[in-house]
Amino acid sequence: MGRFTLDRFGVHVKKRSLLQIDKLDLPSCGIVGVIGPNGAGKSTFLRALAGVARHTGEKSLDGSWPSPEHVGFLPQDFTVNAALSVSECVLLGRREQLGWRVTDKDRLIVDDALARFGLTHLADRPMTSLSGGQQQLVLLAQRLSRAPRVLILDEPTSALDLRHQINVLSYLKDFHSHDTLIIVALHDLTLAGRFSNALLLIENGGLRAQGLPSEVLCPEILDPVYGISSECLQDRLGAQVVVPHMAGKSALGIGEIKTNTHP
Repeated sequence: MGRFTLDRFGVHVKKRSLLQIDKLDLPSCGIVGVIGPNGAGKSTFLRALAGVARHTGEKSLDGSWPSPEHVGFLPQDFTVNAALSVSECVLLGRREQLGWRVTDKDRLIVDDALARFGLTHLADRPMTSLSGGQQQLVLLAQRLSRAPRVLILDEPTSALDLRHQINVLSYLKDFHSHDTLIIVALHDLTLAGRFSNALLLIENGGLRAQGLPSEVLCPEILDPVYGISSECLQDRLGAQVVVPHMAGKSALGIGEIKTNTHP
């Protein structure tokens, strides 16, 4: 199996270091979940991997790095204001593969991408008429229609309800079997643990921990980074479940419960 590696990988603005990861070595396919508190450097990390932000050091996937047409990137700010229909927006994701005309194959790929996320009925709707969650699904379908070697997603489920979050992450879990590396930032630690093959915990622009979800999602690692008092359990499928409490509070998160002792 190939490897996804980073060597002295950093992002610097003038003399300020925004990100510095000295070493990283993971399998070259599967889902890598990126977690960490707000402002930790997750988006900076993803933007550098996607080639949007300049970086120092080396990034390698199977000995090199894919060309831009083989990299799909969905940033956190995903609003589309262009006068495009949903199907046109997805088709635009295949711009490098399109010839002088749209072929039947292109249309089938677009139709399949929309069907994956239950968007077929919106195919002719203008993007500007969709909700934030619907736009997020369309743009994810657009990136997937490129069949990328690397898919980099910054909070791709932030505007979705629980059912759609699970649907999207379940599809990504299946999609990665097609020799794809998916690097995804998630705020929900339980979802990150359930769907990721490996986790990266970023704190203050550095790599605080990496490994299997069961190795990273534990109180001794999470609590000092997030400033919480956590419980890490297992669900019925054996996946990690993180229950956060306020640091210094009781397990109920409300301090000691006082009872009325008056007669």
